[in-house]
This record gives sequence, C-alpha cells and structure tokens, in this order.
Amino acid sequence: MTIYVCMDDTDNLKSRGTGRLARAVAAELAGKYPVHGVTRHQLYVHPDIPFTSHNSCAVIHINSLGIVAPKELKDIFKTAKQEMHLDFIEGSDPGLAVASLEQISPSLIAFGKDAKTTVLTQEKARTLAKNLNIRLEGLGGTEDGVIGTMAGLGLACTRNDGRFLQIGNIRDLTGPQPASKLLNSGVDRIFTVDGQPVSKGIIFNPPDKSVKPCPVNGEAILFVEKQDDKLVAVKRD
Repeated sequence: MTIYVCMDDTDNLKSRGTGRLARAVAAELAGKYPVHGVTRHQLYVHPDIPFTSHNSCAVIHINSLGIVAPKELKDIFKTAKQEMHLDFIEGSDPGLAVASLEQISPSLIAFGKDAKTTVLTQEKARTLAKNLNIRLEGLGGTEDGVIGTMAGLGLACTRNDGRFLQIGNIRDLTGPQPASKLLNSGVDRIFTVDGQPVSKGIIFNPPDKSVKPCPVNGEAILFVEKQDDKLVAVKRD
C-alpha cells in the first residue's frame, strides 16, 4: 500500500522551489518511513490561476506494509506540516494533503486530470477531501495550494504522470553517466523516444543535473533521444 504526501504553492519567485522542499520533507520522513521517491506533476497554466513559475505540485511516495493505520497518516501529516511551517515562504499559498491509496477514488483521479486542463476551485478540492476522509489543509496565504495538493494525489496514484525528482540515488549521478549505472541507481528501464530499449552506452545530461525518469505503469522509465550520435536524456512533464 502506498501513502502519498502532496504539497503545492510553497514558494515565491525568489525562493527555493516546491520540489526542493518536498525532497527535504521526504528526507525527514525517511527517518521513520520507507520513502520510495518524489514526483513532480504539471498542472494547468492559465491567467486565472496564480502560480510562481510553472504551476507544478510535488508528491512524496511512501511504501507501507499492509493496511495503513489512521495514526500513521496522522503522524506523516504532522511531520510534513511541521517541516513546511519551518520553511514557510512569505507570499506563498501552500497546501498539504496526505492519503493512502485506498482513499483515492476515481473521482479524485478525475479531479487530478481536470487540474491539467481546467481552472478548479478550493471548494471542489475541500469537498472531495471531506467526502473521501482525506487529510487536507491550507498552511498560509490564500490557501489556494489545496487545489494542487488534491490534484497531485489523483495524478500520482495513476503511476503514469509526471516525473521523478528523486528515486533511488539518481540525484548523486549528475552529468553524463553509463546507462548501466543509471539502471542500478533507481531507473528501471531506459527507452529512446521512438521505442528502442537502451541498456548500454553513455547517457548525456547537463554537468550539474541528474536524470528525471517518468512513472510509467509503476516503473521509473528514463527516455532518451539521439542527438549527433549521442543518447541525450529527455525531461518530460
């Protein structure tokens, strides 16, 4: 059973991003819970939606053995909330939501998909959370982040949206790396964008950047494309 911890709208134009905060919260949670990874999910970019730069949310994936106890969800929420309060950024409108897979219904998945193409409201997000008994809270400002946090839960649970900001130890591997090394460090499989599997050779990436595999049917898949006889990592939304 997976537990999802989603946060949104935690930054401003001059601060660290939501992804960085999510990784910090994941590190804190990892002291007690088996964190699988952190994903980024792109939401709708529209003039009627306030956002800092790209309008994306971040989700921490936690593996849990067996049935998730309510006290476990409560403790995870409390820890994440404390970390977010400690790193609150003036001008942000953060939201936080925590749910187990069994709490996420088709209606929440549909809400997440709608959030990629439609302007949604806090009222819809809060009503969903109430009806599904999902722990949701706005932690400052207008609290508009509650919309993205609920959407993130619905998107992450499909295991077919966004990209991994953190999984295994891929963040330790920056710049060009052997495919074999990436495949032993958190990436499950590598494919070219036209469908060819890759298991050897060098995967090129900027010197200070790590690769960003995508969740595809529950696997961490890294996509690459050929450029001047090189295999270059592709960053997908």
